[in-house]
Formats: sequence, C-alpha cells, structure tokens
Amino acid sequence: MKINPYLMFQGNCEEAFKLYADVFGGQILAMLPHKGSPAEAQTPPEWQNKIMHAALKLGDETLMASDSPPAYQKPMSGFAVSVDLPTPPDVERAFKRLSEGGTVTMPVGETFFAKSFAMVTDRFGTPWMIICPKPM
Repeated sequence: MKINPYLMFQGNCEEAFKLYADVFGGQILAMLPHKGSPAEAQTPPEWQNKIMHAALKLGDETLMASDSPPAYQKPMSGFAVSVDLPTPPDVERAFKRLSEGGTVTMPVGETFFAKSFAMVTDRFGTPWMIICPKPM
C-alpha cells in the first residue's frame, strides 16, 4: 500500500510546487494544465493554464496536487505535510523558506522526539511539520 498526500490549491499550484521542489531538492514529475487535456472543452478560458494534476518526487515519496476550481475551493485544514530531514540545519533552511509570507505555528527548536522540529503554514496555505528526528 502507498499513501500519497494530494493538495488542492487555489490557482497557485505550479508556483507552490516549484518552491517545494527547490526547498526539498525534489523533482517535478508532472505539471499538467487543463489546456491540451481531455478536460479542456469543459474548462473556462481563465482556468485553462491552471494545474489539473501535478506530481513532485521527494526522496522515495510523491506529493501530488492540483488547482481546485473556484466553486470547490476551501482552505486547507485538518492535516499537515510532515517531512523528515537529515540534519537540524536542513530543518532551519526549509523552515526559513516555507515561512516567507507564511504563518509560524511553532518556531524551530529541539523537542523530546526531534533534534529539530518546526511547524509552519506556507504562503500557499499548506501546513508543514519539519523534523530532524532523534534516533530511536
């Protein structure tokens, strides 16, 4: 079994995924707009270049997303994307980039379960938990 988070953006999926690829050293596997797809005929002109499906390879995992049509848009809530990073400086770097224009929930610090841990909701509305775990 494999579970892949699927994020729904409000028209800025491409911008968000380019940032995430840069922050985490990921590879964008798919960035498919409505234009040129089977859904093109049912898509309003102003939505043609919005993303119908995106996939971002992050290590051994894949994060997926799309732009949610305006009638279906809702703020992201009730979850966080949790990312384990190898070192505390990696957590600091990711936190700094993701917190630009975002909202800090918990600044970077050591916890009983992590050498370094932080929580932030980025400027696109995605909630993150960034962790450098302690050895078990």
